[in-house]
Amino acid sequence: MMPKRVIVLCYRKIIGLNAVKAWDKMVFESSYLEFKMQAQNFSVGTEYTSYAELLHNLPGARRLNGMVTPSVTGYVQQLNGIMPDLLNNLGRRFLTFKKFKLEIINSDIIDMAKHQVAISFYSEPMVWHDTIGDFLLVSDHLPENQLPGENNKAITNLIQIQPYLNISSLQYLN
Repeated sequence: MMPKRVIVLCYRKIIGLNAVKAWDKMVFESSYLEFKMQAQNFSVGTEYTSYAELLHNLPGARRLNGMVTPSVTGYVQQLNGIMPDLLNNLGRRFLTFKKFKLEIINSDIIDMAKHQVAISFYSEPMVWHDTIGDFLLVSDHLPENQLPGENNKAITNLIQIQPYLNISSLQYLN
């Protein structure tokens, strides 16, 4: 018998000036305002305005990621633990998450157009049963996902392999 493969998926959602969806726009604006406020603590008395300049020249500027994160936490909570954008083969959102991480990709205190962030969402552990073409066949890694009286049959989902979706961890269980 083949060992059970338990995986965690990571979806990296990039949000910038051209965001179209309302949620994305709110995250963009909120994270930019917070970046602008927090970055000023590092840039006072310097000519540095961009995130890259701050990182390159000022110790501790990497902390800005963590300092900006609270500005998006409320918006992430609005997702109710369901990853945005990713759909199963039936067109339904199904991937759950508990953990996320905000990353500032680029920004500038005086130019909002340069602001870009990524939010990485980490799925709950799930069983990876097979790969079918460019789809992963997965099921929840929870005993309650098994159908009652069905001899270990599980409710499954097919999810297409796509840009910004990654298997972030893999564990083999006997």
